[in-house]
Amino acid sequence: MVRAVNLMDDIGTDNGCVCEHGLSFYIETPKHKLLVDTGASDKFLKNAEKLSIDLKKVDTVILSHGHYDHGGGILSFVRINPTAKIYIRENALECYCHGERYIGIDSDIGALPQVVMVSGNLKIDEELFLYTNVTERRLWPSGNRELICKKEGKVVQDDFSHEQYLVIQGEEKSILISGCAHNGMLNILKKYENITGGVPDYVISGFHMVKKHGYKEEDFEVIIQTAEELKKLPTKFYTGHCTGEIPYNIMKEIMGDQIQYIHCGEPVF
Repeated sequence: MVRAVNLMDDIGTDNGCVCEHGLSFYIETPKHKLLVDTGASDKFLKNAEKLSIDLKKVDTVILSHGHYDHGGGILSFVRINPTAKIYIRENALECYCHGERYIGIDSDIGALPQVVMVSGNLKIDEELFLYTNVTERRLWPSGNRELICKKEGKVVQDDFSHEQYLVIQGEEKSILISGCAHNGMLNILKKYENITGGVPDYVISGFHMVKKHGYKEEDFEVIIQTAEELKKLPTKFYTGHCTGEIPYNIMKEIMGDQIQYIHCGEPVF
């Protein structure tokens, strides 16, 4: 059995948990107690306490990508748990920006002795596997074009090579966990298929389809086509954070019970 609980999301309910623009999941497997992302601040720690989840027992942390709303709580976490291994992509500490606004993570994270810099796909053990290097751009959410990386004095489009995906392989079911799916969920699933030969039973991920300044026709086309493609799969999707209310409602209408929004403090399963 796997237990998964949303410790941080942009939207909450009346369960007493605090929310922020960020994402964090606590996950228990037969062998591990994990965190996938840590939100933007230390607020996920307060939510864990509210939910009676002891983060001092976490042995593994996975950072999905190098943005503050996913790794902003890492330094707070290590003050209560200095032993858990923290797996991040080797380029997750680069200068990521939204326009002129820095949206990367604290450079001090790279100096932590428990950090494991991941250079590519990595099998952690029989339960946990990380993969990366998704390069296809089919039905790529347009909001990604606003995100950049500053390298050696030059400004380039963020290629999201700092994004990695966690696969939890159980005896009967497989779970794929992404943070924002910046590379596009269909492209991430295509890479999964190339590696494993199949599709996951469950996916936990944002879809990065939210737009602060309105949606264009091309945005709606990407949302609808993505939902129609996902509906063909035997996979259950749990989402939140950067998906956005309007995109989620459109996807929900197409996919029905195959997709579900998980709010802050709610269990996934």
